[in-house]
Amino acid sequence: MELDLGPELRAFRDEIRTFLAEHRIEELAGQDEMAGYAGQAEPESETRAAAWSEWEAALAKERLICPQWPEEVGGRGLSGVEMAILNEEFDRAGMPRVVRGMGESLVGPSIIVHGTEEQKAYFLPRIIDGTDRYCQGFSEPDHGSDLAGVETRGVVDGDEVVITGQKVWTSGAHRANTIFILCRTDPDAPKHRGLSYVLVPMKREDGSSNGIDLRPLRQMSGASGFCQEFIDGARAPLFNVIGGLNNGWRVAMTTLGNERGGRATTQHLRYEREFWDLVDTARKLSADKDPLVRQDLAWAYTHVQLMRYSGLRLLSTLAAKREPGPEASVNKLFWSEYHKRFGNIAINLLGAQGMIRPEGPGYRTDRWQQVFLGSRAGTIFSGTSEIQHNIIGERALGLPKEPAVG
Repeated sequence: MELDLGPELRAFRDEIRTFLAEHRIEELAGQDEMAGYAGQAEPESETRAAAWSEWEAALAKERLICPQWPEEVGGRGLSGVEMAILNEEFDRAGMPRVVRGMGESLVGPSIIVHGTEEQKAYFLPRIIDGTDRYCQGFSEPDHGSDLAGVETRGVVDGDEVVITGQKVWTSGAHRANTIFILCRTDPDAPKHRGLSYVLVPMKREDGSSNGIDLRPLRQMSGASGFCQEFIDGARAPLFNVIGGLNNGWRVAMTTLGNERGGRATTQHLRYEREFWDLVDTARKLSADKDPLVRQDLAWAYTHVQLMRYSGLRLLSTLAAKREPGPEASVNKLFWSEYHKRFGNIAINLLGAQGMIRPEGPGYRTDRWQQVFLGSRAGTIFSGTSEIQHNIIGERALGLPKEPAVG
């Protein structure tokens, strides 16, 4: 199953392929955008940091940072099909895209849809050039995936919003300087109303705390990719409220639609590379002839191909200029549950060796230990598997809503 891209899209593929060949930097070849997320990674060398700066400048010149954004806000206005081609060519070349994390994929699209012209002009360029690095302040300790149940409060004080509460499971908070927070600004409104979506600086202009006490959460993989925040009087200008006061639910739904959809058209590429790496490991361990190992590997390969075909189906939907349906939740549920079982397959293949950590400072983990431990988080973040089942059942299949407890 392949799509006929037509002459324009073939020309675009050739353009990207030529750019990557002409600007290739060997120090960055093969670098994984997700390196270090699931476990403790090696520190970056000065040589690699300099190479990354050079690569970043080359991409910025061609507007290949946030390229899916409209041209009028600094992107290239690439369509979903063009973004799939772009990601595929970067993967084929073994070169990393410069991505701006949640600023690019979550906050930016929400500002483009719901922000004022003044907000777009101020916030979007700061995402593109890397000035603002975002983390997500949605989840709370007592509400899990019940986003509408947030209790963090926002009180208007003059031309500012003063925020108090607690957030948890905040990915990359230790690297961020801004957090986008969903808070309750009208406590008397119904559950899904009275919420506001606020961009809150982590620190004040003088470098002092903005009332946000950041505490890393140690994961079982040894990494601290998640944090929790105790928020006591954090301040943000009313200008930083996206979509207007008490209208945050609509903005949050735009954010979640982007979060759960992710890179569905090309994400199979990453999992396919990982699969073949595990096949190589099986061969090195002389386990590739074991019928049970082969059965597990066949299962994994089949599911990666299902991801590929699902991505092609979504690609054809985008090419026909039709809006995707419930694919975001289906996709999120599929890849997260797949990767959890894949982690089991990998660690079982290693056997007793998988219980021994590599030498070095801290809680170090090897490649397959990272996959095994880190893959568990995928069924929880961005909406648990249970929540995705409910969304698919109720919104896609039209099944009755789950009865409320009590």
